[in-house]
Amino acid sequence: MRVMGFDVGDKTLGVAVSDPTGLIAQGLTTLRRQGGQEMQAVKELLQQYQVEGIVVGLPLNTNGTSGPQAAKTREWGRRLSEESGLPVVFWDERLSTVAAERVLLEGDISRRKRRKVIDKLAASIILQSYLDRRRLDRQERL
Repeated sequence: MRVMGFDVGDKTLGVAVSDPTGLIAQGLTTLRRQGGQEMQAVKELLQQYQVEGIVVGLPLNTNGTSGPQAAKTREWGRRLSEESGLPVVFWDERLSTVAAERVLLEGDISRRKRRKVIDKLAASIILQSYLDRRRLDRQERL
């Protein structure tokens, strides 16, 4: 089952996709958000990769509560689910961007290049976290 993951920001949208078996996440692209116009590009990606499920990173506060950004993200995810007909899972994304930044810094990537890839890397981290948890849940049931 192929799954697509999203890191939703005010200006950009990081996109990642799993392999066909749903085990490994890979950063795909970063889209500019322009008043909802990115939705058509997202739907095209969902079709192109024959996605069966969607994971949207939910930006919770450090104490686990929802704030204004989480509300915006939930609304975006709800709209995506309605327009695509696919189920959306919201996944705690706390510190995913921090983790992505750390990976890029350790790789000695310049600040300019980091800005171009950080969102899709954050989406990949969110999606991989979800895929790992799903795999663990299946193993526990056996």
